Amino acid sequence: MKYVITGGAGNISKPLALSLLKLGHNVTVIGRNEANLKVLTDAGAIAAIGSIEDTHFLTRTFTGADAVYLMIPPIYEVTQWKAYIGKIGEHYATAIKAAGIKKAVLLSSVGAHLADGVGPVSGLHLAEKALSVLKDVDLTILRPAYFYPNLFANIGMIKGMGIIGANFSAGEGKFPIVDPMDIAAVAAEALTTPYAAGQTIRYIASDEVSTDQIAVTLGKAIGKSDLAWVTFTDEQALNGMIQAGLPEEIARNYAEMNHALHTGAMTEEYFKNRPALGKTKLSDFAQTFAQAYNS
Repeated sequence: MKYVITGGAGNISKPLALSLLKLGHNVTVIGRNEANLKVLTDAGAIAAIGSIEDTHFLTRTFTGADAVYLMIPPIYEVTQWKAYIGKIGEHYATAIKAAGIKKAVLLSSVGAHLADGVGPVSGLHLAEKALSVLKDVDLTILRPAYFYPNLFANIGMIKGMGIIGANFSAGEGKFPIVDPMDIAAVAAEALTTPYAAGQTIRYIASDEVSTDQIAVTLGKAIGKSDLAWVTFTDEQALNGMIQAGLPEEIARNYAEMNHALHTGAMTEEYFKNRPALGKTKLSDFAQTFAQAYNS
């Protein structure tokens, strides 16, 4: 089978492409820099260098594929982030239709059932909408939980302030979190299952924890048993992200998304459709976090 994977050698796209190659499939990986794809081309993948903003490039690359995996990377040099994300979804839909693709898997997010109030995920709502109107296409929408690797951004805060936190908190079992490898496994399954026209939404998580549990578990792993989760106000979080160098448009969207995590709006549909949990638990990730913290 022939597959096209967007996302270059990213946290999900890389293990996904490698798993498909190991199964003997033909894999083309879309990226912006061929050097970044070397680990995949060395494994047998074909590199397609171009922009996902170019529908002609996407159509040429998609043509002849049995299925495509679609993701929208965070681009911070935009003035309207949600609209940009939705526009990429439209580009994908146009290319799928023009190339005659019959099977697609879209990486979306928990919270994408909401049109507003969830930051960049509101853009993914638009992308889902653009793809959902395609006829005779087997579309799987992946809605993973909060990514473990997002916690790496707290290393500087822990070292500088001795705390970890954000403008959200969640009680015991109320915070689903996921490892990219577990997402890649679900994506591979969705790509390789037989064609069945229609739309499927799959929620993905590796563990269900509390934010206090995140602080305690990571703290123990790095030798800081007193590490505590601090819940910031939206304004504090916004100002902190801007001071850290994020453009205001991006910071405002992240603050909005985190607010939706805090209220539970982001995860309300997840808990109505709870999936079987993946392999990588918080305690497992804590060891990876400790390695990054101490490097």
